[in-house]
Amino acid sequence: MTEAGSKRLVRRAIEFAQKEGRDSVTLVHKGNIMKTTEGAFRAWGYEVAEQEFAGTCVKEGEEGAVVVKDRIADAMFQECLMRPEQYSVVATTNLNGDYISDALAAQVGGLGLAPGVNMGDKLAMFEATHGTAPTIAGKDMANPGSLILSGAMLLDHAGYEEAAALVRSSVEKALAARRVTVDLASQIPGAEQVGCKEFGEILLAGIA
Repeated sequence: MTEAGSKRLVRRAIEFAQKEGRDSVTLVHKGNIMKTTEGAFRAWGYEVAEQEFAGTCVKEGEEGAVVVKDRIADAMFQECLMRPEQYSVVATTNLNGDYISDALAAQVGGLGLAPGVNMGDKLAMFEATHGTAPTIAGKDMANPGSLILSGAMLLDHAGYEEAAALVRSSVEKALAARRVTVDLASQIPGAEQVGCKEFGEILLAGIA
């Protein structure tokens, strides 16, 4: 937990919110207990907002383009489940981010659909958020959605926004048609279960 790393993270979160037209950035921490680490993360986050984004960012309860607020990690977990629409961009530490992002992914189909990126100042690596799945390897069961949507994020990052929009639109069409892999079919009433290969073909047809 460093000042430079924490400020860089929050700076990027605010810049992303401004670029994408989001209305809030929430600093998630356990600073009430971990005072010298996660408490410092919260304090440094507010410093960035106040010193580098004065006039464009405000604290909760004030009027402004981007509201910067904070939540205790365990309370935020509940908020994600009960009031996710109140949170737009979340800036947090690695451990908090792991379980909160999994909980959010579960509300939209699971990790099979959750894209991801590890981004630094000079490099960015786009990848599916889930790990390996050796129990279904070679069985034509995996959901390729997470990897494909990670590719859409890569296209956005490289400046190919129209191509990225086509990919996302194709995924939305497949979900609306209820022709999905086993992990999603179990959650969607009346869904037709298809394999990984066929789901990929469905997505490709949706782009054409």
